[in-house]
Amino acid sequence: MLTVTVGFSSVDDDLYREIILDHYRNPRRKRAVEPADMTVEASNPLCGDEVTLTLRVKDGEVEDVGFTGRGCSISQASASMMCEEVAGRSREEAAALGHRFKDMLTANGAPEELGDLEALQGVRQYPVRVKCAVLPWNALLRGLEGTAGDDDQETHVHE
Repeated sequence: MLTVTVGFSSVDDDLYREIILDHYRNPRRKRAVEPADMTVEASNPLCGDEVTLTLRVKDGEVEDVGFTGRGCSISQASASMMCEEVAGRSREEAAALGHRFKDMLTANGAPEELGDLEALQGVRQYPVRVKCAVLPWNALLRGLEGTAGDDDQETHVHE
């Protein structure tokens, strides 16, 4: 049996661990979108996580999104979950979701109805792990809005 520690402390969080492990072992949308309107490369030089996000945006909607890259279970599961959640949303809805997700991890408030994304809330107890979880979201926000807001991460957008 594989045991992965992701920063949770209670038995009630077993379901959250399973959601994260499922997305890590069986990532959704782990592929490059062809053709893509936008490619966003993001890395965290402190831990080595790397994510390349490819998006096709049509008529203000995220028509397709995918990711490639490598890193820890948290960064890769977060990228998989993010791609699943933002596909088909408007550009504004996807950006708003990104901000709510980041607020969940950086603020001391309860999650704001984020569904399976709430599985990652336990990492907020570990600042280094928060950077892993928000890496793909920073890439998304940089691509959609031109913002990311994390000095420890390098993000490059190619349109």
